[in-house]
Amino acid sequence: MYATADMLLMTPEAHAAEQPQEQAVEVVLVRGVLDGDRDCFARLYDLYAPLVHGILLARVPRAEVDDLVQDIFLHAYKKLHTLRDSAAFGPWIAMIARNRAVDFHRRSREMVEINDELRGSEAHDSRAAEILELIRSLPEAYRETLVLRLVEGMTGPEIAARTGLTAASVRVNLHRGMKQLREKLGFMEGL
Repeated sequence: MYATADMLLMTPEAHAAEQPQEQAVEVVLVRGVLDGDRDCFARLYDLYAPLVHGILLARVPRAEVDDLVQDIFLHAYKKLHTLRDSAAFGPWIAMIARNRAVDFHRRSREMVEINDELRGSEAHDSRAAEILELIRSLPEAYRETLVLRLVEGMTGPEIAARTGLTAASVRVNLHRGMKQLREKLGFMEGL
């Protein structure tokens, strides 16, 4: 999504006036689901699956992410009636995803020995996996926003709107996270 000249010239008040429209979509969709409209839940899924995917990708093994995304949305569908503020669907499902990732690690303490056969099966994705591991080694606040931006392709304002973070927090997290990632990758500042 690219900013148009009109968007860049808008006053902060005009930007604030546009924000409730996005929240109104969530409210309408959540109400629709609660009234039995499954198409509304499909729209919520389309809007928030990249967020949930990114949160999980920052925390659990890649092979487990897709199944966990489905589990989280199934759980959200069943528990949607417990959501107090329909406009808070994004932060609510983000918290479910974070909690599910913690639960995943509590349950999966089993160790697997890596032999030569397993080691060679993912050679083509080794660089991407290496970078993802570097991102996972960053502080939690940075890794989630970096994965949402770099892997899921979300913009800063989209991350802020969907996670409930402020736009300023997202910008800071992205800036600091990218700086630490560059350092870990061996890039020197100013080059």
